[in-house]
Amino acid sequence: MAGPALKQLHSHRAIHEGGLSGANEKTEGLLEFLQQGDLSSANRAADDLIDYWKTRVISHADAEEEGFYGEIVEEQPELKDAVTQLTRDHDLLRIIVKDIEELREKENLSSAVLQRFQALMVVNEIHSRDEERLLFQQ
Repeated sequence: MAGPALKQLHSHRAIHEGGLSGANEKTEGLLEFLQQGDLSSANRAADDLIDYWKTRVISHADAEEEGFYGEIVEEQPELKDAVTQLTRDHDLLRIIVKDIEELREKENLSSAVLQRFQALMVVNEIHSRDEERLLFQQ
């Protein structure tokens, strides 16, 4: 069963906004370290950012999939396709994080890694907007 914060638009939106805001701040911090030439701090920031995506954003996605989405489809079967689309967005976030981890092992902090961090924010922003529109329409 999904918690009450997932079922109310204002609290769900606050979760989304907080997650994206934190990711944005951490990404900016990473870029600042790189601009300063502080590779050691940049690598720690990248590791912290990966952990943030996993523990804050993807864990939220997991919670949605484990209860909230099923309840939505049970109550409103016409939203099954929308839930499938939103679940695919979550899969994309997971795939991009995994790609970042693999690239970090091979390339450390390459432009490909930085592009994927930016891609995470874009996918997450679009996903959150769509989720709020599709599942909380009045």
